[in-house]
Amino acid sequence: MLNRGLALLAVLLGLAAFGAQAQGGAAAEEAQLRKTLQAKFPQMTVESITRTPFAGLFEVVLSGEVVYTDARGEYLMGGTLYDLRAKEPRNITAETQQKLAAKVLAGSHENAIRWVRGNGRRVLYTFEDPNCGYCRKLYKEINKMTDVTIYTFLLPVLSQDSAEKSRAVWCARDRVKAWDQMMVKGALAEPSKPCDAPLDKNAQVAQRLNIRGTPAIFLQDGRQLGGYLPDAQLEQALARK
Repeated sequence: MLNRGLALLAVLLGLAAFGAQAQGGAAAEEAQLRKTLQAKFPQMTVESITRTPFAGLFEVVLSGEVVYTDARGEYLMGGTLYDLRAKEPRNITAETQQKLAAKVLAGSHENAIRWVRGNGRRVLYTFEDPNCGYCRKLYKEINKMTDVTIYTFLLPVLSQDSAEKSRAVWCARDRVKAWDQMMVKGALAEPSKPCDAPLDKNAQVAQRLNIRGTPAIFLQDGRQLGGYLPDAQLEQALARK
C-alpha cells in the first residue's frame, strides 16, 4: 500500500514539474516574441501578448491596436478574429478592444467632469463638444435618469470656439454647474480664470478609442453605445449585462 502511494506521489510530482516546465517555456516564447516585435516597431509599445485559441496565433496589443502574429513574429495581420466553436460566434477582437477601452476610461477619470444623479451606482462616459447640438440633446436625456455617475470628457472638435468654451468650463470654480450652463444656455454666467485644461489628453484618449465625433457614449465595461441616444435606450444599455 505504501509503495502504491509513493508511486502515485511520484506521478503527481512529475506532472507538476512538466506543467511548470511547459509554463516556463510558454513564458519564454512570449518574452522572445515581445522582444522581436518591439525591435521591429521601436516607435510603438507592445502592451500585451496573448495566445489565442487558434494554434500558433498570438494576439498583440500594439500601442492600443489589436493585431495578430505568429510565434516568431514574422507575419502580422489586422482584422477581426471570431471563435466559431460555440453556437453563437464569439468576437475575440471586440472583447479585447472592450477590455482595453474600460481600462483606458477608468484610468482617465481625473480628466473628466464628474456629475452624479441619485446614488450614482451606474456609470456612463461621454465625450462632448460644447457647441455640439446632439450633445445638448443628450444632456437633457441624461438629466431624466437617476442613479448614474457621468464622466464627461471635453472634446472640442467643431471649432476654436469649442476649445475656448471647453477651457472655460474646465477652469470654472464649479465645473458641473458650468457644464450645465453651457449645455442649457450656451455660455457661462461668469468668466473663469485661465488654467491648464486636459483637452490634449482627452483627444489622445478619443483617438485611442477610435472616436470620430461627438457625442460618444461608453459604458463602464468599455462597450461603446454610439452617439446620441434617448434616456430609454440608455437605460436599456445599462441594464444589459
